[in-house]
Amino acid sequence: MRSRSADAVDRARAQRLAAMTPAERVALAARLGEEGLTSYMTLHRLDRRAAVARIKAARRLGRRPSASAEADER
Repeated sequence: MRSRSADAVDRARAQRLAAMTPAERVALAARLGEEGLTSYMTLHRLDRRAAVARIKAARRLGRRPSASAEADER
């Protein structure tokens, strides 16, 4: 069971997102992605290239290999 305050926070977030233009939402997503990558780099003491490589490798774990994945590594 969720609290009323959690529901209110969710509604407020949904209203803020609904009020944004598509371009603003894309910019927000890009900013949040960049902030997440920066946090990952700081936490693991990696440079950008190593952090991105490690994240890509983690995404591939448990997936079946495909020809397109091999093409990305070249």
